[in-house]
Amino acid sequence: MQKMNYRFLLFLVLFVGTNVIFSQSKPLPIDLKVNEVEKKVDVMVGGELFTSYIYPDNIKKPVLWPVMSPKGNVLTRSFPMVDKEGDRTDHPHHVGIWLNYGDVNGLDFWNNSEAIPAREKNKYGTIFHESIEKAKSGKGQARLVTKALWKSPDDEVMLEEETKFSFKAMDDIRIIDRTTTLTAKIDEVKFTDNKEGMFAIRVARELELPSDKPSELMDSHGVVTKVEKMDNTNVKGNYRSSEGIEGGAVWGTRAKWMKLSSEINGETVSLVIIDNPTNPGYPTYWHARDYGLFAANTLGQKVFSEGKEELNFSLKKGDSVTFNYRLVVASEDLTDDQINAMAAEYGKM
Repeated sequence: MQKMNYRFLLFLVLFVGTNVIFSQSKPLPIDLKVNEVEKKVDVMVGGELFTSYIYPDNIKKPVLWPVMSPKGNVLTRSFPMVDKEGDRTDHPHHVGIWLNYGDVNGLDFWNNSEAIPAREKNKYGTIFHESIEKAKSGKGQARLVTKALWKSPDDEVMLEEETKFSFKAMDDIRIIDRTTTLTAKIDEVKFTDNKEGMFAIRVARELELPSDKPSELMDSHGVVTKVEKMDNTNVKGNYRSSEGIEGGAVWGTRAKWMKLSSEINGETVSLVIIDNPTNPGYPTYWHARDYGLFAANTLGQKVFSEGKEELNFSLKKGDSVTFNYRLVVASEDLTDDQINAMAAEYGKM
């Protein structure tokens, strides 16, 4: 068994122990700053931005963006929100951290963005932020509760969403626990098996897996240029799953958790998504790509299993389903033992 380091033992004391132990652990202060004019809630850790819950009209769903490392490096792709030199410009719907799905009663919520031409918009659904129900700052932990509506192009409310975010911070580790409850508001809501889902993050170039495939990148003037051969000088990302699978081979495999590790501006970083045993389809299939899309697709099985499995989930009017995911952000390359401990603790919540 790999040896746990001192920092991680402190982490366990903080997040796994009782409230008494928690209060003795010197956690970092987390302040939630609500700004309804700018349509965002900033999550500040020790006075520095960790992430923001944003809901502008142009991205078709509420997201967390950007996401910062404990040492202040941007871990999410900046495009399409900000022009950053070296950013890929594919998939404009990949913004920050989000949750949605590619086939809900035949509507595509996943791929919706401003890039969709007007003649095609009737094929896409939109998630509208409705309200901030709670924003509670705290020492070591803060809670944000939001409500949103999943709507069809003709403005019919299909699903009501309540999402509870729990933000935790200590030393060089940050955690986001997301609990999302969806309630059907129409006779039946069908989540037809689809590879485009469900809890996802689009990462910065430095966290991608090295690739020589041609791509389109942003230059320093915000101009998109086609690049035939990518420069991988600072691109050091690698996936590793709970099953010991690494690299691009993780796509389409099942696992309880997935780690994406890399280095950015000299900082070693890990991003870990942990699935929860309460989720339908657990353990999830992973829609994790080398170009920076990192997603747990709890409801999609057919494509990933090459047709051997299929999950067509549905809700009748008034019925609800809850999805739970944990994202860990660390300034170190977390070991399997460390992640397994966090996954076991999360599975008991």
